[in-house]
Amino acid sequence: MAPMAIDARIIDVVQPKKDTLGLPAPTKARLEKAGIDLSNGYPYRPAAPLYLDDAYKIRGTNRDHDDAGARAKKSNPSKSNLLNAASKVTHLTSHIGTEIEGLQLKDLNDQQRDELALLIAERSVVFFRDQDISPQQQRTLGDHYGVVEVHPQAPHVPGVEGTTVIWPALQATERKADFRNPGGASRWHTDLVHELQPAGITHLHNDTVPTIGGDTLWASGYSAYEKLSPEFRKIIDGRRAVYCSAHTYLERGNENAGPKHILREHPLVRVHPATGWKSLFVNRAMTRSIVGLDKAESDVILNYLYDVYEKNVDIQVRFKWTPRTSALWDNRITIHNASWDYEGSEPRHGTRVTSLAEKPFFDADAPTRRQALGLAGPED
Repeated sequence: MAPMAIDARIIDVVQPKKDTLGLPAPTKARLEKAGIDLSNGYPYRPAAPLYLDDAYKIRGTNRDHDDAGARAKKSNPSKSNLLNAASKVTHLTSHIGTEIEGLQLKDLNDQQRDELALLIAERSVVFFRDQDISPQQQRTLGDHYGVVEVHPQAPHVPGVEGTTVIWPALQATERKADFRNPGGASRWHTDLVHELQPAGITHLHNDTVPTIGGDTLWASGYSAYEKLSPEFRKIIDGRRAVYCSAHTYLERGNENAGPKHILREHPLVRVHPATGWKSLFVNRAMTRSIVGLDKAESDVILNYLYDVYEKNVDIQVRFKWTPRTSALWDNRITIHNASWDYEGSEPRHGTRVTSLAEKPFFDADAPTRRQALGLAGPED
């Protein structure tokens, strides 16, 4: 059978587009202050690859990763250069989430950046309010933490590759959203698990947020793993799973087969290189199956793991945004979910930079977080 003719609508999808939505006033002011050229429209849309083989070639080879948190663990595990410079440090829950006051992310020196990476590795997500940071400075900080992911399909800030645009109003022009089918990132997920070396630290800066609602929730992969009985952990330790991309592509020469995802295998339980602690590494949106198990067996185990991760509120933090707030989290040890309870009634806009990390690995001798901190009881 001859390959199908490529529909003109598909070609249109992968070409750059000029968006005409009105920018929220605080967003426009921030971008103009940073010298971002808005004359050709906002955001910039890359010409996305159409074929699966081209998508696989993007960052398709192994590379070294020098983890910033691991550097700080060796040089200054107390993180005193960072924490002593802050006016206030507040742990938001026992297991996950810390807010730092009195610091500007753009002004951190390299040692403080490393110590921040270690704090994120220990606390999973760290928040900074009232930040004066440009998309360019956000990208610079991301470069410190690893190779910045330049997404082949996501819109980004014009002239600042790797600083993607998180704008639910724009997403709603492509996928209709309503109360029963929320927009934005309103499902539990982890970013970029399909990468050969998936995401490490993500930095989301929201310059515009709704006055009510729009919170984001994070859950701890360390604690989700610790919720499992020691005997159940033995079932999943060392196992590998298949993870898929959010976006789809066509198979060259077999276009009639329809859209296909990038698929890659990673450990179901991974170890963070800075803390050395075990973490559950699954998410309902993008984990497909456990390698070596029948579908029915895999589905039972994965659905249980998703429930443990998503439904234990004591291992989660729910954060109320204010304008000009930055959140930095570690995708290796968390899942997150953005609430769309404001239903698009007010604007929300942010810019995001994600630094890719190491190839996920498992170490049977690694401790849990509770074991490492001396918190584990006889049943842990």
